[in-house]
Amino acid sequence: MSEIVNKKIEEYIEKNSSKESKILKDLNKETNLKILNPRMLSGHLQGRFLSIISRLVKPKKILEIGTYTGYSAICLSEGLVKNGIIHTIDINEELSTIQSKYFKKTHNSNSIIQHVGDAKEVIKKIDEIFDIIFIDADKENYIQYYNLCVDKLKSGGIIIADNVLWYGKVVAPNSYDDELTQYLIDFNEMVKNDDRVENIILPLRDGLNIIIKN
Repeated sequence: MSEIVNKKIEEYIEKNSSKESKILKDLNKETNLKILNPRMLSGHLQGRFLSIISRLVKPKKILEIGTYTGYSAICLSEGLVKNGIIHTIDINEELSTIQSKYFKKTHNSNSIIQHVGDAKEVIKKIDEIFDIIFIDADKENYIQYYNLCVDKLKSGGIIIADNVLWYGKVVAPNSYDDELTQYLIDFNEMVKNDDRVENIILPLRDGLNIIIKN
């Protein structure tokens, strides 16, 4: 898998960016030691980016599609206003224990609502209007998630979609036998052509599509 950002540049950025908290550092370590596919963790740099976006927006309501072990949910929760809520969804029930363990250690534990199940069904049941939506789940359903979520996003709200550069494969799709690459190409193209939003793709980690609703 190719690197999008030069490794030395990434190390320099990490060295000169705010550190992750002890809770996040411990979660990062435990995920890498005990959980399958630890690369799925948002990690230090992306986590600080999500935290800063959340602090800038000061959201009342956040929706996260794809909890994994809870790292990104904790980062996003750092910007919640008083009595704010983050709904986070993951289909893998086995991960709920480690999620809960670390959510309980945060100052925002009462603000994080865990959902286990198919996100396409769970989203329909959550009757909220969100300030931030973070999509980081199965790539083949990104377009469906977006279409389910965009009407639940307030005007001026932000959708952040992760992994949209897919290790750089999106610029050379014919070089790979990988359906997921095409799903992400289609997703990025759809967002660009959606008159309801404006967007920019950032080459942070595996690519973030930052989408703001008009």
